[in-house]
Amino acid sequence: MKRVVIIGGGYGGMNALHQLIDNYLPKDVEIIVIDRNPYHSLKTEFYAITAGTKSDKEVRIEFPEHDQIHYIFGEIIEIDTENERIRVKNKEDAISFDYLIIGLGCEDNYHGIQGAMEYTESVQTISKSRQASIKVNNLPAYSQVSVVGAGLSGIEVASEIRESRPDLNIRLLDRGASVLSAFDEKVQSYVEDWFQRNDVKILHHSNVELVAEGIFYNNGEGILSDVIIWTAGVRPHYLVRSLPFEKDRQEKIIVNDFYQVPAQQNIFVVGDCASSTYSPSAQLAGIQGEHIGRILADILRGEDPKMPKGIKLKGQLGSLGKSDGFGSMYQKPVTGLLPRLAKSGVLWLSKRH
Repeated sequence: MKRVVIIGGGYGGMNALHQLIDNYLPKDVEIIVIDRNPYHSLKTEFYAITAGTKSDKEVRIEFPEHDQIHYIFGEIIEIDTENERIRVKNKEDAISFDYLIIGLGCEDNYHGIQGAMEYTESVQTISKSRQASIKVNNLPAYSQVSVVGAGLSGIEVASEIRESRPDLNIRLLDRGASVLSAFDEKVQSYVEDWFQRNDVKILHHSNVELVAEGIFYNNGEGILSDVIIWTAGVRPHYLVRSLPFEKDRQEKIIVNDFYQVPAQQNIFVVGDCASSTYSPSAQLAGIQGEHIGRILADILRGEDPKMPKGIKLKGQLGSLGKSDGFGSMYQKPVTGLLPRLAKSGVLWLSKRH
């Protein structure tokens, strides 16, 4: 028997899994999926969990069932690439592998800022989003919520909380001169206007230097806040950063054209853990996962893997509450109801994959 182990049931890992079972998987292959949760969760919707506008059930998808797939649910504590095995918390025996797909995703990057990890809320996992939701939705009227970081996640979190809790005071801290620095100026202007109309305060040129309980220091000024939500950057999962492979400046593992680690080609890396010229996104991870699934299916059948096609991203979409949005579609900026409907359509398709 050959054993394929997939660590991480996110967009990349799940698309790889689907491609493997859809491409004539040999009967002598066993697939083991290891994830902390007994379901695939739609990370692009965690902002809504935080704001309390969606329930858990709306952002969960059951893992596929197949005779050759087995699941282990728990926290991974070691990736032993030398001995080719994975250790899971509270599991006595390690899980060996012949082929490994690493899709553990990312975690918050606190940039070494004292107190940021301890005293801010996160939206990087479904469990942390739940915790943030409890903090936000238990606040009494007129309380202050501060969102650190004005990229896509920060914008969606701040706007969704505003729609969910119009009684709260909300501020958004932006490191630059305009929100959404990766987007077109038309989109930036539209989103800034939305926040102004909806009474969300934006602090441009912010520089958070220290965080303590109920307060943070921005450019030397102490600012009180009942809840502080951190969306100011991510980095690969800490276990991935500890692996003995060559990495890029963002600490992501450098892979070849087949998403393999050059020094150990039975190991594939996908999504936020893999070095890429593209910005990280669920769409990118999904495409990479599809490629890896097809490549590994070829290898398992004893065939030479086909060179994957080039990556063509359709764009990026964000929400401003339930009926407004922004983004880029086929390299063109879009704002208003259209991108919001498109985002809902993408979510619908994901649930019915």
